Amino acid sequence: MEIKIETGGLRLDKALSDLTELSRSLANEQIKSGQVLVNGQVKKAKYTVQEGDVVTYQVPEPEVLEYVAEDIPLEIIYQDEDVAVVNKPQGMVVHPSAGHTSGTLVNALMYHIKDLSGINGVLRPGIVHRIDKDTSGLLMIAKNDDAHLALAQELKDKKSLRKYWAIVHGNLPNDRGVIEAPIGRSEKDRKKQAVTAKGKPAVTRFQVLERFGDYTLLELQLETGRTHQIRVHMAYIGHPVAGDEVYGPRKTLKGHGQFLHAKTLGFTHPRTGKTMEFTSEIPDIFKETLEKLRNN
Repeated sequence: MEIKIETGGLRLDKALSDLTELSRSLANEQIKSGQVLVNGQVKKAKYTVQEGDVVTYQVPEPEVLEYVAEDIPLEIIYQDEDVAVVNKPQGMVVHPSAGHTSGTLVNALMYHIKDLSGINGVLRPGIVHRIDKDTSGLLMIAKNDDAHLALAQELKDKKSLRKYWAIVHGNLPNDRGVIEAPIGRSEKDRKKQAVTAKGKPAVTRFQVLERFGDYTLLELQLETGRTHQIRVHMAYIGHPVAGDEVYGPRKTLKGHGQFLHAKTLGFTHPRTGKTMEFTSEIPDIFKETLEKLRNN
């Protein structure tokens, strides 16, 4: 596979990792073994790429992933023949992927819920939407394909209710507001999302729940569901989510990742047409941190 460097200045291993699907370690392995060529020549990892350089690398063979049912504790808020609602703990990946072949929500679902929709394939059974590994909270699960199609369409039509609680840096000037800024893959770092003119429309509504001077507790409502949407939007307006190691500052609240919790979930039941709404408690670390902020 070939790529052309548009902006120089990075080390070869860093550029290769940022601009391709290769991890930094895999990029280094290929460079050391001579599989990476710059303008037809072997270079070391520390080589500084120049604008116009043509880099050739090897596309790795796709990893064959399988999932198995695992007896992992899982809080099921609601379940019937069509849908389930689960409360995902912080630190749990939603579905298997390279590097996360076990211990995921899907592994737990396969153990606790026997019937799951197959629309998203064998690696994402029942998964209608996702939240990040270090985001906790509510997810809707489809138990058959008809339910999956109905729930996915409702999400697409922006009719589902998804409200989050987050602790963010700083003291917002307004008690409520709307962030409307397109989100897409970052042009500077392919592993990140960013507000970019080339992105897809993204809308986040927020309301201040409590102020702590250097931090603010917000309720946020998603109208769209872009990857990392809340985290990117809050960083964009200068109030990143506390604990966010990717989009936030290094000096932040200590926890187990970002202080972001999917607290309220609402949707129309695909069979009955009834409006369903669920809420969940914030994690203990979230509660403890709020108490510390109040006492200080």
